[in-house]
Amino acid sequence: MGTAVLFAVVVVGWPASTAFALHMQPLHEKKHDAKRQVEALEEEWRQAQLSGDVAAMDKLLSDDYIGISVTGQVNTKMQQLDRMRSHKFVLTKLQLGEMQVKLVGSIAIVTSRAEVEGNNDGVPLQGTFRYTRVYQRLPSGAWKITSFEATRVPGSRESGNRDASGPKAASSAPMTGPSF
Repeated sequence: MGTAVLFAVVVVGWPASTAFALHMQPLHEKKHDAKRQVEALEEEWRQAQLSGDVAAMDKLLSDDYIGISVTGQVNTKMQQLDRMRSHKFVLTKLQLGEMQVKLVGSIAIVTSRAEVEGNNDGVPLQGTFRYTRVYQRLPSGAWKITSFEATRVPGSRESGNRDASGPKAASSAPMTGPSF
């Protein structure tokens, strides 16, 4: 009888464990799909930056977006779009690497390294930055960028090709820094 009971437990328990395993698989696939969606949005964002596509950037940024530049300048969505529209911030090179996407509920946190060249308020900009961008998944399923912050990598090249680790010359031009 002991063998029959063990057999019954195994037979009855097997569908439950299989159902549990099948239930868990879609969650993993959903996370993988969400990460791929966010990675694709990072490429859309990169292309919008390089082409100065204000409409695409408007679609990507949440209405409550806050970006913090390398100089500590805080930009809202409207300020960021105005900077793009007026060509105050133009990128000619934006290469991304070492990207990681971390999902926490309906939030995706992206960290990456960016090799950047361009122009910021009339001053040449060149350097390596690390950034964190936060996406929020809306109830509709769409992802929107809600927060961004960039930090210059020590030793990377600054505006005017000066070494970032050396002394910095005072500038009369306001440095708002990239909020790419």
